[in-house]
Amino acid sequence: MACLSNWVTDRLGQDMGGAAMLQAFLKLLAVSVGVGLAYILIWPVPIDPVAWEAPENKGYSGDFSPNERLAGVRRIGLGAHVGPEDITFGPEGRLYIPTHDGAILRYDAVSGAVEEFAHTGGRPLGVEFDRDGTLFVADAYRGLLKVELSGEVTVLADTTVDGSSIDYADDVDIGADGMVYFSDASVKFGAKANGGTLPASLLDLMEHGPNGRVLKYDPASGETSVLLDGLSFANGIALTADGAHLLVVETGTYSVLKLPVAGGEPTRIVENLPGFPDNINRNPDGTFWVGLVSPRSEAADALSGKPFLRKVVQRLPASIRPKPQRYGFVLRIDETGKVLETMQDPSGDYALTTGMIEAEDGRRYVSSLTEPDLGVLAAD
Repeated sequence: MACLSNWVTDRLGQDMGGAAMLQAFLKLLAVSVGVGLAYILIWPVPIDPVAWEAPENKGYSGDFSPNERLAGVRRIGLGAHVGPEDITFGPEGRLYIPTHDGAILRYDAVSGAVEEFAHTGGRPLGVEFDRDGTLFVADAYRGLLKVELSGEVTVLADTTVDGSSIDYADDVDIGADGMVYFSDASVKFGAKANGGTLPASLLDLMEHGPNGRVLKYDPASGETSVLLDGLSFANGIALTADGAHLLVVETGTYSVLKLPVAGGEPTRIVENLPGFPDNINRNPDGTFWVGLVSPRSEAADALSGKPFLRKVVQRLPASIRPKPQRYGFVLRIDETGKVLETMQDPSGDYALTTGMIEAEDGRRYVSSLTEPDLGVLAAD
């Protein structure tokens, strides 16, 4: 009987100890769940989302029906450089290519040689030559720059006349009168301060605030003024053939605007694109190539009118938040916004396509946000 009594006492002690451990575990679990919910619901985030109504995404249909015309892009290696986001022809016919590490490369299509032409010390995006052979650069970290043919880099503008900082210079074009027009993608989410151009753009697009603008630099006075503001991520810009208007890509609304350079209200000439538009480049015939860097996100569109939920999403791990998808896509429009053709690669072999330019021999060069090579298509 004594042995049985001792056994019962021991088992009861063990059971009571197990119950205590279980109770402690449940308390810890409840606290963890509470902390997790508090984080998801109230933890501060850098964005202050603005409610808007995303247009119904008709996807790849009608003018945007899928094709494989961009498949089979040949790649031109850029060495250790990545992200050829824009391309322009120099006065001697060679290609100039900005890359993510700050280098601007020069490519000779005849010899196939790729060399470093200059280094901005920042993040060069849009590039364009003026009539005198000076390269103008929209640098997301440093502002508007000019680069002489010697490779010497000069900062022209990192603030506007009202003293506001230019923290995400994106694309650039130059008028026949020498005026320089460039976009400042976001006055709130500067590229350098937010970990780079892509992280900053994702923050701005998630917020959907009126943070983008178009600026004008006057070489005679050295002043930079605001031509248009209140845009949702102002991206690519290109002058029309007569120089009277700018076509401006507004990435956050999947659209392209037409803006009089003399001042006035813009007209929305392309709407409801099936992806996020990036660069725009004018062709010799006066039409324009526009790159779509990624298909639209169903989740992002569904949350367009739900700013609180967009804050919740922003608190989730980056790996499960909306992000670019691999799909090659460029479209050609005229200056009225009419879609003339598209070139696509649903496989996404050469993806995150930012734009395209055409050479006189018919070759077409394709730029990308993240690829380690420049894309090229032979003449049709």
